[in-house]
Amino acid sequence: MSRNNEIQDAVRRSLERYFKDMDGEQPTSIYDMVLKNVEKPMIELVLGQAEGNQSLAATMLGINRNTLRKKMQQLRIKG
Repeated sequence: MSRNNEIQDAVRRSLERYFKDMDGEQPTSIYDMVLKNVEKPMIELVLGQAEGNQSLAATMLGINRNTLRKKMQQLRIKG
């Protein structure tokens, strides 16, 4: 199984659990919820792998360094 499939499967299982826990209630803003809950730990882990080097972390993430800094500020990730 590829790593992409592992991530997809983990997200799928989490969302299935989320819907089950909703017990019939209608959820809202699922897209934003998922992005916020995936984005922060992803950035934190990549920054750790890059040993705090934001330029390297941005390259690893495939985003611009300024975008990374903006995301860090929005998500309250210390640099």
